[in-house]
Amino acid sequence: MAASIVWITLLGILSRVIILGSHFSNVLSDRVELSTPLTSWKRMTEGMFLIKNGISPYLGDNFHEPPLLLYFFTIMDNTTPALIPLVFLFLDLTTAFLLYRVAKYLLRYLLSEQIKEGPSYAKDVDVLLLKRSSLSSIPTLVLSIYLLNPFSILTCSAQSTIIITNVLVTATFLLTLKGQWWSATLSLALASYQSLYPVMLIVPCAMHVANLKMQENKESISYSSPTAVTIMLKIALSFLLWSVILITLSFLMLESWDFLQSTYGFILSVPDLKPNLGLFWYYFMEMFEHFRIFFLWVFQMNAFIYTIPLTIILWKCPSFVFFCQLVLIAIFKSYPSLGDITVYLALLPVWSHTFHYLRNGLVVSVMIVISTVLAPVLWHLWIYAGSANANFFFAFTLIYNTAQVYRHCRAVESL
Repeated sequence: MAASIVWITLLGILSRVIILGSHFSNVLSDRVELSTPLTSWKRMTEGMFLIKNGISPYLGDNFHEPPLLLYFFTIMDNTTPALIPLVFLFLDLTTAFLLYRVAKYLLRYLLSEQIKEGPSYAKDVDVLLLKRSSLSSIPTLVLSIYLLNPFSILTCSAQSTIIITNVLVTATFLLTLKGQWWSATLSLALASYQSLYPVMLIVPCAMHVANLKMQENKESISYSSPTAVTIMLKIALSFLLWSVILITLSFLMLESWDFLQSTYGFILSVPDLKPNLGLFWYYFMEMFEHFRIFFLWVFQMNAFIYTIPLTIILWKCPSFVFFCQLVLIAIFKSYPSLGDITVYLALLPVWSHTFHYLRNGLVVSVMIVISTVLAPVLWHLWIYAGSANANFFFAFTLIYNTAQVYRHCRAVESL
């Protein structure tokens, strides 16, 4: 098993290094499927150029990364610019091994819960039960899926900053599973500081830690109990404290609040309608301006509102709620890319024991493959050849997101 992990890791590193060291990396950084206005490395380099010349990058409409990230890469660019691609490679590998650890901890937790609840199961559910052998095989599969996934390889090679969000979200998941809520809230605050949408993960994070605390105290699971309320309140306040510290540090570095509108205001108001893999750009490009505010609320609510029913229905499985939130973020965020789906695709095998009666698996997989292969073709026909239009490209982004919705619904249904 250890040998296979080494070979998988080496293959993952080699595939990334080959592309990062070629001119193809610059080509990928321009692809709308991999880079968005929020995660584009070329926009980051422009922000670094402006800050070096004493100009605030937040005065214009081209840079939308948070200040701490901008200053980090500016310092690197001034001291060791050749190491910047290696930073992305290191972060991507860190995400992969964090996912490996997440799978290990999560499977142990699920198996212990299964053993406790075993006497209440029906006699014919053996095919849906987690096997002890999965504790060693599935984490390796999770690692393999992430490291060898073309989406994660291309995202790393394009130096998309979504990789930073991914490593922080994965770290949050692992720290939550371990019950280390203070560190988990720091990691989650950093992820939310960069891309806002991970803020919704505070709910399953708090629920799972409260669950662990109640089990430790041998209490029955009730989120209205004093133990649960206390720990969830601590987590909420801790997350708020870290967020305030990050925002305050950003203000002290810039001596201005301009970054708030250029980062979080940009995410919520969606002013840049450059096509991407999301659902926002096409509708807002076609609709009348006086409907814009209403539909902004409708579209943004889709990303957040499903937290409520998921929490109510899956209150016994906060770790699965966390997973579901990752899927919803990838579908409904305002500027998504292929990098958004890499984490949750890698984690799918953790719940594979419940997928025995999973429906439409082949159809959904084919939809994702076809849409991701043909979307670049339709983009070329639309933008360069002039023989197609926006409807062609959007049709395949719609297929791509519909496939994710189907996959998500079937996974929830099978649990």
